[in-house]
Amino acid sequence: MIQLSGIGKTFQAPGGETLSVLEDITYHLEAGSALAVQGPSGSGKSTLLAILAGLERATTGTVTVAGQRLDALSERELSAFRARTLGFVFQSFHLLPHFSALQNVVIGAEIAGLASPLARSREALERVGLGERMGHAPGQLSGGECQRVAIARATVARPPILLCDEPTGSLDPLNATRVFDLIMDLHRDLRTTLVLVTHDQHLAPRMDAILRLERGRMEAAQ
Repeated sequence: MIQLSGIGKTFQAPGGETLSVLEDITYHLEAGSALAVQGPSGSGKSTLLAILAGLERATTGTVTVAGQRLDALSERELSAFRARTLGFVFQSFHLLPHFSALQNVVIGAEIAGLASPLARSREALERVGLGERMGHAPGQLSGGECQRVAIARATVARPPILLCDEPTGSLDPLNATRVFDLIMDLHRDLRTTLVLVTHDQHLAPRMDAILRLERGRMEAAQ
């Protein structure tokens, strides 16, 4: 489902020097598997996730996702590919504050081009346990509930791949565990391929595999 071959990523610093963020990352993830990506801050975890999503272009190497080489796609083609193939969950939710939970999910359904976006959005919110909170704005919801809305939006189109960047990082331990449990339940029920960046040493071992990064290089994979 995901194949990384010799991935490297560099950036030009303001002073003109070249900064290496990722070096020679090679990894294969089977369809339906759950992968945790771990490493200290600055190790390249979020950059790797962005490359998987086609939000960043790799400087070297190739990325193949769901049978599609991302470097072969234009920006417009990448956008369409993301809409039909990938769901995203971030630490900071990225919800529109003046929209209800339902309206936030409907936006995701419309971007994905779903038929009956309202009905599909209601179904997605029911699936994450927010059937009674659809009309509430983010400011009326707890942090854990906001993340559930974000998860509903990410999974409303039932994408084959779900990418999560520190989805429990801003939550208290109880809500972090609940949100992680929900993500894992959806991973199994929707049969998604899951890639999850996390610092949590207790959650990562529950995944099928762990990829550890250190200073932009693969330290270990298991």
